[in-house]
Amino acid sequence: MDLGVLRDQIDDIDKQIIRLFEERMDVAEQVARYKIGCGKPVYDPVRERSKIERAKDMATSSFNARGVETLFNQLMAISRVRQYELVAEAHQDNFGFEECNGDHAGAKVAFQGVEGAYGHQATLGYFGKDVDCYHVKTFEDVMKEVHEGRADYGVLPVENSSTGIITDVYDLMHLYDNYIVGEYVVKVEHALLGLPGTEIDQIKTVYSHPQGLLQCSSFLDEKPEWEQVSLQNTAVSAQKVLVEQDRTQAAIASPAAAAIYSLSVLKEKISDNDNNSTRFIIIRHKKEYVKGADGISISFELANAHETGSLYHALGFIIYNSLNMTKIESRPIQGDKWRYRFFIDFDGNIGEAPVQDALRGMAQETINFKILGNYIQVE
Repeated sequence: MDLGVLRDQIDDIDKQIIRLFEERMDVAEQVARYKIGCGKPVYDPVRERSKIERAKDMATSSFNARGVETLFNQLMAISRVRQYELVAEAHQDNFGFEECNGDHAGAKVAFQGVEGAYGHQATLGYFGKDVDCYHVKTFEDVMKEVHEGRADYGVLPVENSSTGIITDVYDLMHLYDNYIVGEYVVKVEHALLGLPGTEIDQIKTVYSHPQGLLQCSSFLDEKPEWEQVSLQNTAVSAQKVLVEQDRTQAAIASPAAAAIYSLSVLKEKISDNDNNSTRFIIIRHKKEYVKGADGISISFELANAHETGSLYHALGFIIYNSLNMTKIESRPIQGDKWRYRFFIDFDGNIGEAPVQDALRGMAQETINFKILGNYIQVE
């Protein structure tokens, strides 16, 4: 048989496949309109699984059966994406999020740590001086202040360019009904601080936040005799050195903290990475977004976590809507062995149809789905 003839046959078969695919999509749209009319969900996993099994039984070999399963999984996923588009057109509700003007003059803002902490720098950098900012002890305290209405906004670190995500904050975002409305990036410039007149050779103990110690590990490795003590904040560490007036103590914190607590910079720029930065999120208890918001954060769990392709199918709604995913993280679910909660960031505004389509699809086909916020991203 001539290769050209065989290729012509494949072309003819492909034309039939395309025609039948479009016929199938037309019927799928009719199904969607029926479901919209009677309030039925788009996704019916029991029926889809049954249909795929019947289709596999029609195959003439085990290899073809696996191919049929993959093909029908894709067909149904594409069909659901189109159906969710129609649902989004019928229900333009922005998932309860309201557009706001971003005015925060006079607002109360909570951050973790004390004055001079990187969280304090992020607060001043994002809000300026037209707000009433105050500090609390822990990340969860920030969440509580916002959730219970004592603060209008909260500022929390979520990621460092050297050491990765701040896992505690990710877990708290799931636990509390607060939402991301902005982000701010602070350049981290760790320095070794001590009492005026202190020599580095006198140091026996160094204090800092665990992340601060980790981000300066190369410098600290050169001083194996120093005791490293973790505290809840870099600026708290500087404050402790000032209060205790002990020349054998030092803190890893910012030069700004040195100025606030009247300490000397014993050695500057001790971070492992010269481009060390921390990304902070701005949280609010209200579901709000500004007109120019271009980043969305969500979290969800998988109903069938150990089923092949379950995460791929959930993320397929981002792919099919031509949206750009910028981050994916996972966190273990406490008390549920080997199950994980996924945190996803992608580009988009919640008022856009492709974004609504993707969100609606993932909301229906995952469990404990949450839109964490829509905000203006920082490069």
